[in-house]
Amino acid sequence: MSIAVRLNEIRARIADAAARASRSPSDILLIAVSKTFPIDAVRAAYDAGQRDFGENRVQELLQKMDAAPDLAARWHLIGHLQSNKARRAAERVPVIHSVDSVDLLRRIDAAAAAVSQQPRVLVQVDLAGETTKFGAPAADLPGIFAQGRHCAAARIVGLMLLPPLAENPEDARDWFRRLREERDRLAASGIPTPMLSELSMGMSHDFEVAVEEGATMVRVGTAIFGQR
Repeated sequence: MSIAVRLNEIRARIADAAARASRSPSDILLIAVSKTFPIDAVRAAYDAGQRDFGENRVQELLQKMDAAPDLAARWHLIGHLQSNKARRAAERVPVIHSVDSVDLLRRIDAAAAAVSQQPRVLVQVDLAGETTKFGAPAADLPGIFAQGRHCAAARIVGLMLLPPLAENPEDARDWFRRLREERDRLAASGIPTPMLSELSMGMSHDFEVAVEEGATMVRVGTAIFGQR
Protein backbone atom coordinates (compact mmCIF):
# COMPACT_ATOMS: atom_id res chain seq x y z
CA MET A 1 0.00 0.00 0.00
CA SER A 2 1.39 3.40 -0.99
CA ILE A 3 2.02 6.30 1.35
CA ALA A 4 -0.65 8.31 -0.50
CA VAL A 5 -3.26 5.60 0.07
CA ARG A 6 -2.35 5.30 3.74
CA LEU A 7 -2.59 9.06 4.16
CA ASN A 8 -6.06 9.10 2.66
CA GLU A 9 -7.12 6.32 5.01
CA ILE A 10 -5.78 8.18 8.06
CA ARG A 11 -7.54 11.38 7.00
CA ALA A 12 -10.80 9.48 6.61
CA ARG A 13 -10.40 7.91 10.05
CA ILE A 14 -9.71 11.33 11.57
CA ALA A 15 -12.86 12.68 9.92
CA ASP A 16 -14.93 9.77 11.25
CA ALA A 17 -13.56 10.23 14.78
CA ALA A 18 -14.21 13.96 14.60
CA ALA A 19 -17.79 13.31 13.52
CA ARG A 20 -18.35 11.00 16.49
CA ALA A 21 -17.26 13.84 18.76
CA SER A 22 -19.27 16.49 16.87
CA ARG A 23 -16.05 18.18 15.80
CA SER A 24 -14.80 19.48 12.47
CA PRO A 25 -11.93 17.49 10.88
CA SER A 26 -10.38 20.83 9.96
CA ASP A 27 -9.68 21.40 13.67
CA ILE A 28 -7.28 18.44 13.79
CA LEU A 29 -3.76 18.73 12.36
CA LEU A 30 -2.18 15.50 11.11
CA ILE A 31 1.57 15.37 11.74
CA ALA A 32 3.32 12.66 9.70
CA VAL A 33 6.12 11.27 11.88
CA SER A 34 8.92 10.49 9.46
CA LYS A 35 11.66 9.50 11.93
CA THR A 36 14.11 6.92 10.51
CA PHE A 37 12.45 7.07 7.08
CA PRO A 38 14.37 8.53 4.12
CA ILE A 39 13.65 11.89 2.60
CA ASP A 40 12.05 10.12 -0.39
CA ALA A 41 9.26 8.98 1.94
CA VAL A 42 8.74 12.55 3.08
CA ARG A 43 8.54 13.67 -0.55
CA ALA A 44 5.98 10.97 -1.32
CA ALA A 45 3.81 12.16 1.57
CA TYR A 46 4.29 15.78 0.50
CA ASP A 47 3.20 14.93 -3.03
CA ALA A 48 0.06 13.41 -1.49
CA GLY A 49 -0.77 16.72 0.18
CA GLN A 50 0.89 16.28 3.57
CA ARG A 51 2.58 19.43 4.89
CA ASP A 52 3.37 18.82 8.58
CA PHE A 53 6.14 16.38 9.52
CA GLY A 54 7.49 15.29 12.88
CA GLU A 55 10.89 14.06 13.99
CA ASN A 56 12.16 12.79 17.34
CA ARG A 57 15.73 13.98 17.10
CA VAL A 58 17.06 17.44 16.32
CA GLN A 59 19.90 16.15 14.14
CA GLU A 60 17.66 14.04 11.90
CA LEU A 61 15.12 16.83 11.60
CA LEU A 62 17.71 19.37 10.50
CA GLN A 63 19.23 16.90 8.04
CA LYS A 64 15.85 16.42 6.39
CA MET A 65 15.20 20.14 6.30
CA ASP A 66 18.54 20.60 4.53
CA ALA A 67 17.85 17.70 2.17
CA ALA A 68 14.55 19.17 0.98
CA PRO A 69 14.78 22.95 0.98
CA ASP A 70 12.32 23.04 -1.93
CA LEU A 71 9.47 21.62 0.17
CA ALA A 72 7.14 24.09 1.91
CA ALA A 73 6.87 21.68 4.82
CA ARG A 74 6.38 22.60 8.46
CA TRP A 75 8.59 20.61 10.79
CA HIS A 76 7.74 19.58 14.34
CA LEU A 77 10.20 18.33 16.95
CA ILE A 78 8.17 15.80 18.93
CA GLY A 79 10.93 13.97 20.83
CA HIS A 80 12.75 14.89 24.02
CA LEU A 81 14.90 17.98 23.66
CA GLN A 82 18.13 18.01 25.62
CA SER A 83 19.11 21.39 26.97
CA ASN A 84 22.43 21.32 25.10
CA LYS A 85 20.52 21.06 21.80
CA ALA A 86 17.94 23.73 22.61
CA ARG A 87 19.79 26.42 20.67
CA ARG A 88 19.94 24.39 17.43
CA ALA A 89 16.26 23.56 17.66
CA ALA A 90 15.15 27.07 18.55
CA GLU A 91 17.06 28.62 15.67
CA ARG A 92 15.35 26.54 12.96
CA VAL A 93 12.46 24.37 14.14
CA PRO A 94 9.08 26.11 13.89
CA VAL A 95 7.18 23.87 16.34
CA ILE A 96 8.63 22.15 19.42
CA HIS A 97 6.31 19.77 21.30
CA SER A 98 8.56 18.76 24.20
CA VAL A 99 9.22 21.65 26.56
CA ASP A 100 9.22 20.20 30.07
CA SER A 101 10.89 22.78 32.31
CA VAL A 102 11.28 26.49 32.91
CA ASP A 103 15.00 26.20 32.16
CA LEU A 104 14.44 24.59 28.76
CA LEU A 105 11.85 27.21 27.84
CA ARG A 106 14.27 29.98 28.77
CA ARG A 107 17.02 28.43 26.63
CA ILE A 108 14.71 28.10 23.63
CA ASP A 109 13.45 31.64 24.03
CA ALA A 110 16.92 33.18 24.31
CA ALA A 111 18.25 31.28 21.30
CA ALA A 112 15.21 32.10 19.17
CA ALA A 113 15.29 35.77 20.10
CA ALA A 114 18.96 35.98 19.10
CA VAL A 115 18.11 35.01 15.51
CA SER A 116 14.66 36.65 15.33
CA GLN A 117 12.73 33.37 15.25
CA GLN A 118 9.38 32.75 16.93
CA PRO A 119 8.98 29.01 17.53
CA ARG A 120 5.63 27.71 18.73
CA VAL A 121 6.14 25.42 21.70
CA LEU A 122 4.00 22.94 23.56
CA VAL A 123 4.53 21.85 27.14
CA GLN A 124 4.96 18.09 27.46
CA VAL A 125 3.00 16.87 30.48
CA ASP A 126 3.79 13.78 32.55
CA LEU A 127 0.51 12.60 34.07
CA ALA A 128 1.51 8.97 34.74
CA GLY A 129 4.83 9.56 36.50
CA GLU A 130 6.65 7.09 34.24
CA THR A 131 10.39 7.06 34.89
CA THR A 132 11.07 6.07 31.28
CA LYS A 133 9.41 9.16 29.82
CA PHE A 134 9.96 12.89 30.00
CA GLY A 135 7.46 15.59 30.76
CA ALA A 136 6.57 18.15 33.38
CA PRO A 137 4.40 17.05 36.30
CA ALA A 138 1.11 18.89 36.55
CA ALA A 139 2.36 20.77 39.61
CA ASP A 140 5.07 22.43 37.47
CA LEU A 141 2.75 23.72 34.77
CA PRO A 142 1.80 27.05 36.39
CA GLY A 143 5.47 27.99 36.69
CA ILE A 144 6.24 27.08 33.09
CA PHE A 145 3.27 29.08 31.82
CA ALA A 146 4.23 32.01 34.03
CA GLN A 147 7.65 31.99 32.37
CA GLY A 148 5.93 31.70 28.99
CA ARG A 149 4.21 35.04 29.54
CA HIS A 150 7.64 36.67 29.73
CA CYS A 151 9.14 35.04 26.64
CA ALA A 152 10.47 37.43 24.02
CA ALA A 153 10.33 34.99 21.10
CA ALA A 154 9.01 31.52 21.94
CA ARG A 155 5.23 31.20 22.16
CA ILE A 156 3.55 28.51 24.24
CA VAL A 157 0.50 27.28 22.32
CA GLY A 158 -0.64 24.19 24.24
CA LEU A 159 0.08 20.83 25.84
CA MET A 160 1.51 17.52 24.65
CA LEU A 161 1.11 14.03 26.10
CA LEU A 162 2.67 10.58 25.70
CA PRO A 163 0.35 8.20 27.59
CA PRO A 164 1.51 4.87 29.01
CA LEU A 165 1.92 2.32 26.22
CA ALA A 166 -1.07 0.01 25.86
CA GLU A 167 -2.25 -2.37 23.14
CA ASN A 168 -5.90 -1.38 23.53
CA PRO A 169 -6.46 2.21 22.31
CA GLU A 170 -9.29 2.59 24.83
CA ASP A 171 -6.73 2.32 27.63
CA ALA A 172 -5.37 5.71 26.54
CA ARG A 173 -8.74 7.46 26.69
CA ASP A 174 -8.55 8.43 30.34
CA TRP A 175 -5.06 9.94 29.86
CA PHE A 176 -6.26 12.02 26.92
CA ARG A 177 -9.28 13.15 28.91
CA ARG A 178 -7.04 14.09 31.83
CA LEU A 179 -4.84 16.23 29.60
CA ARG A 180 -7.91 18.05 28.31
CA GLU A 181 -9.08 18.59 31.88
CA GLU A 182 -5.63 19.90 32.82
CA ARG A 183 -5.89 22.37 29.96
CA ASP A 184 -9.30 23.46 31.24
CA ARG A 185 -7.92 23.94 34.77
CA LEU A 186 -5.12 26.11 33.46
CA ALA A 187 -7.61 28.17 31.47
CA ALA A 188 -9.78 28.60 34.57
CA SER A 189 -6.71 29.82 36.48
CA GLY A 190 -6.29 32.71 34.04
CA ILE A 191 -3.84 31.36 31.47
CA PRO A 192 -4.60 33.18 28.17
CA THR A 193 -6.52 31.11 25.62
CA PRO A 194 -3.85 31.40 22.87
CA MET A 195 -1.38 29.62 25.18
CA LEU A 196 -3.74 26.64 25.47
CA SER A 197 -5.11 26.28 21.95
CA GLU A 198 -3.36 23.00 21.07
CA LEU A 199 -3.57 19.48 22.50
CA SER A 200 -0.93 17.26 20.88
CA MET A 201 -1.91 13.68 21.69
CA GLY A 202 -2.53 10.43 19.88
CA MET A 203 -0.32 8.27 17.65
CA SER A 204 -0.84 5.50 15.08
CA HIS A 205 -2.60 3.08 17.41
CA ASP A 206 -4.80 5.50 19.37
CA PHE A 207 -5.22 8.74 17.39
CA GLU A 208 -8.95 8.17 16.88
CA VAL A 209 -9.53 8.02 20.63
CA ALA A 210 -7.40 11.15 21.02
CA VAL A 211 -9.52 13.00 18.45
CA GLU A 212 -12.67 11.97 20.29
CA GLU A 213 -11.16 13.41 23.49
CA GLY A 214 -10.17 16.76 22.00
CA ALA A 215 -6.79 16.38 20.26
CA THR A 216 -5.95 19.22 17.89
CA MET A 217 -2.71 17.57 16.73
CA VAL A 218 -2.14 13.86 16.18
CA ARG A 219 1.31 12.38 15.54
CA VAL A 220 1.07 9.43 13.15
CA GLY A 221 4.08 7.57 11.77
CA THR A 222 3.76 3.81 11.30
CA ALA A 223 0.22 3.99 9.93
CA ILE A 224 1.48 6.31 7.18
CA PHE A 225 5.02 5.18 6.42
CA GLY A 226 4.87 1.53 7.50
CA GLN A 227 6.85 -0.46 10.04
CA ARG A 228 10.29 0.80 10.97
